[in-house]
Order: sequence, then structure tokens, then C-alpha cells
Amino acid sequence: MKAPTLTIGGLPVTRATRGDLCAIMLADVRAARAGELPFPRFVTSANGSVVAVYHSDPFLRSAIDRADIVDADGMPLVFASRLFCRDPLVERTATTDFVLDASQMAAREGIRFYFLGARQGVAARAAENMRSRYPDLQVVGVRHGYFSDGDIPAICAAVRRSGADVLWVGTGTPRQEHFAVKAREHLAGVAWVRTCGGLFDYYGGGVSRAPEWMQATGLEWLYRAAREPLRLGVRYLVTNPRAAYHLATKTHD
Repeated sequence: MKAPTLTIGGLPVTRATRGDLCAIMLADVRAARAGELPFPRFVTSANGSVVAVYHSDPFLRSAIDRADIVDADGMPLVFASRLFCRDPLVERTATTDFVLDASQMAAREGIRFYFLGARQGVAARAAENMRSRYPDLQVVGVRHGYFSDGDIPAICAAVRRSGADVLWVGTGTPRQEHFAVKAREHLAGVAWVRTCGGLFDYYGGGVSRAPEWMQATGLEWLYRAAREPLRLGVRYLVTNPRAAYHLATKTHD
């Protein structure tokens, strides 16, 4: 299955709802199990910060340009599409919400997940959280996100042995995107490599999300900056104006 794309902030963003992404995941898992998908699809997401860095970091740009699906994780991308596109995005496909839809579907369809990323123990707690919500969900492997490029073949071998259909990689941008590009050739039989940023911290590391009104109005970045001003405050002060410029000048059907 292939969904249409829009150019948003200069990135090729897939016009898909969370339900659409679940349907694509299921179709790709079936294709991979039938031997019809030689290598996994690389699925990633974009928000304002990613839009800004995409235009300043050629290595991240190269990785994202090789992705099969780039979904809209940030409300600013949705707002930009509504302003500048005839057929805008229907909704924000936040990874922290999509994982719940995907887990529900995976539990029903027997799709197997592998969680890679975060600090020691966090991915395991996230897996337990998902299993408590969806008892039939199969998370067949977990691993922390501290590794070097030299470890990639061994990590991929462990993922293949586990029988995972979808590998969720949460090691932060741009590291997770570079991993996805390098790992694909070692992951025959897997349907998706899905980057997920700080997902495991939200479900296994005690990190809270912004109130729903802040999410809906595109202010989740402000909530995060207020909680981690030294790490994120300066970043957003730099990336937000750049993102606004690119979203305003490089968004079209």
C-alpha cells in the first residue's frame, strides 16, 4: 500500500491518518511474511524540530529522503497543510498515540513488536505497559539504546531471531534515522523499522505528556521546554523560527 504525500516544510509528508498507518503496517507485515517484501520499510515522523534540522543537517536530510513513510507528528505541520494545501492533512499522527492504535491492531492480528531504545530497563517497562493495555500483544524483544554502529549487525540478528515484524527504534533524531538506513539490509523478514523518538520514556520512563489542549494547539513543545529548560529550551528557541520559515515557504500539494 502507498499513501499520497504532501510537501510540508520541504519534507515529503504522508497524507495518512493513524488508521491508515495501521492498515499499511498490517499489509506490509503480511507481505513480509509471504516473502514479498525483501527489506523492511523505513517509517519515520516529522515535527517542527525535524523540519528545522532537515534543512541544516545534510545527513538527516539524506536519511529522511530515503524513508518510505514520513508522518506528521507535530501540529504545526497540520496547520501549515491547512493553510497552503488544497487537500490538507486530516489529523496529527502523534507517535505516542499511534503506538496505542498499532498495539491494539497488533494484538488482534498477531503482529510481533521489538522495542529498541532509551535507558536500561525503560523499553522493558514500556513493553509491560503495552501488554497490560493489550494482553494479547506480543513484544518479543527489548534492548536499551546505548550501542555503536559496530553493534548494528548483532542487534539486527537478535531482532530477526525474535521473529519481530515491527522494530520500534527510539534513540532520538538523527541517530534513529541513521540506524534505520544502516539496519535495513540486515533485517530481511521484518516489515517495518519505525522510529519513535522518546516514546519509551512516555510509557516506561515516567515522562508525562502535555495537556490535550496544548497538544491540539501545537504548544506541546512549550510544555516540554518548561519541564527541561536547559536541554530543550535553547533548542526550541533556535529551531522554532527556522521551522516556521520553512513551513511557510515550502509547503504545497
